[in-house]
Amino acid sequence: MSAGAGGPVSKRADKILEILTRQGRAEVSALSQALGVSQVTIRKDLDELEGRGILTREYGCAVLKSFDEIPLRMAYHYEAKRKIAGRAAALVQDGDTILMESGSCCALLAEALGKEKRDLTIITNSAFIAGFIRGFPGVQAVLLGGLYQRGSQVMVGPLVGQCVKNFCVDLFFLGADGYTPQAGFTNRDQLRAQAVRDMAAQAERAVVLTESEKFSKRGVVPLGLGGKLHAVITDGGILQKDRQALLQSGAQVLTV
Repeated sequence: MSAGAGGPVSKRADKILEILTRQGRAEVSALSQALGVSQVTIRKDLDELEGRGILTREYGCAVLKSFDEIPLRMAYHYEAKRKIAGRAAALVQDGDTILMESGSCCALLAEALGKEKRDLTIITNSAFIAGFIRGFPGVQAVLLGGLYQRGSQVMVGPLVGQCVKNFCVDLFFLGADGYTPQAGFTNRDQLRAQAVRDMAAQAERAVVLTESEKFSKRGVVPLGLGGKLHAVITDGGILQKDRQALLQSGAQVLTV
């Protein structure tokens, strides 16, 4: 199964995504100057990204689509996220039943599990993940009900909490939008954050998958994982102060 729109992009295209993530839009001439290549080369990169549904082209510039869309987020820093997902997959055994929240690292984890594991059940509130792994015969998806958020393709609201109460599992994998030592991991969306809390309540251990740049960002809603936070899997760019804060909270920090 191919990762499709979420698959790898060139290093130059990843730089373009980094600029667009900060700015939302950028002129072709500015991208050409920032990356030190011709405008013809930039246009070819933009054509590829547009073909994958990641951005739209306007006269003389490129506009990023909603960053809530999982294929776009999967393509951004793809190699780091793929390694994070691979490290997380090692925590799962054939025959396990796990909980998984929405997110780009989690989607890549689901793909890795689909390729490697047998008799696996993934309980998720992500309609994207449920569809993404449909081609893997060794993985069964249980999609929790709820209010459907179109951009992120995730289910939220009180029904998620009611549905997930039917399950008790060992591991819960999730992503995050930001982090502070005081509040812990955070999310930008109150409904998404509540879904995380409801799912975490039914798991023994929570494992956060996130690239290190998220530690410099802050969401407005704490996820409130508390003593459920078992491990954080990230890349080697995590700062020592953040690593130390996580270790002091009792969580393992695994880097790739």
